[in-house]
Amino acid sequence: MNTPPPLVWLSAVLAGFATAATLTTWLTPVLKRHGALARPGPDNVGRALPRGGGLAIVLVVGMAAGVVAGLAPDLRPAILAWLLPAAAVAAVSLRDDFRPLPPVLRLVVHAVAAVAFVAAVGPVREIAIGGLAPVSLGAAAWPLAVLWLVGMTNAFNFMDGIDGIAGITAAAAGASVAIAADVAGCQGMAVVAGVFAAAALGFLSSNWPPAKVFMGDVGSTFCGFTLAAIPLVVSPAERGAVLLAAALAMWPFVFDAATTLIKRIARRENVLEAHRGHLYQRLVIAGWSHRRVASLYGLLAAVGGGVAVAPLVAPAVRPVADAALLIFVLTVPAVLVGLVGIVGQGYNPASQGLSR
Repeated sequence: MNTPPPLVWLSAVLAGFATAATLTTWLTPVLKRHGALARPGPDNVGRALPRGGGLAIVLVVGMAAGVVAGLAPDLRPAILAWLLPAAAVAAVSLRDDFRPLPPVLRLVVHAVAAVAFVAAVGPVREIAIGGLAPVSLGAAAWPLAVLWLVGMTNAFNFMDGIDGIAGITAAAAGASVAIAADVAGCQGMAVVAGVFAAAALGFLSSNWPPAKVFMGDVGSTFCGFTLAAIPLVVSPAERGAVLLAAALAMWPFVFDAATTLIKRIARRENVLEAHRGHLYQRLVIAGWSHRRVASLYGLLAAVGGGVAVAPLVAPAVRPVADAALLIFVLTVPAVLVGLVGIVGQGYNPASQGLSR
């Protein structure tokens, strides 16, 4: 697939945004009427809003992938290898949005989808961070690829707990992946990632605080799986650059989800139960609005993606970008933990309650 002209890019992005925004608006009363409701909790007091609005993102991205597969037959096997497992993840999650399923069952589906995808496209065999020499993963390539997919799927799901945070992060990460994939020469997947980012913004038009609808598991798991999978769809020689763009844009989510999970395991808590221990939740408890917290995570995602794609677009800035990469990776934990320490003095872990 040749590089799309600017008019094609603009048309694809605008169509993705408009279609997702329209679908989300249409789905909101449908989901409410059929009982896909998030129970009011401490983070959404008095708001039993419909959940599952992320289905609009799934449908729009699926349509875009179908168009690209039709125009680029060489990409068709890889697109199917990603889209079919992603659809399975979304399907079981949509069912969970209406009637909760056992967490173990959902995790099994995520793992099977990840294994099927990696079996079809192959794992990342080596990783190059910035200008450093590539590091071969050897026998660890397969399990790390599966862990990356399952981890990203669930990290995104864990972080979808307040208005706007998942949508704005998906938009920033999708845009970063789109630019990286385009520079890497995989224009077909760049278009898909660009439409993904636009669809996330379209959904955000109904989800930005105060939200009218929640993304739900169907949207959050699909977003996480897709952002993890697209870097593995591009050619093996270019995977590292696209993977870094996804990883840096998602680093705030990954850090928050991973550290919270580790703390809960250390406290011998049931990690499958709803809780309010995430850093973003603690900021809300301390008095920050959903809008402010979502904006913080969206800004961090955009900065991370920018650090990754800057040297791809302008190779001359590689030395500066490498230093910025290290600073960003170290700064995100300091910023998030520091903000919680500053504004979260009143947080009490014993007051945990249900969150969506």
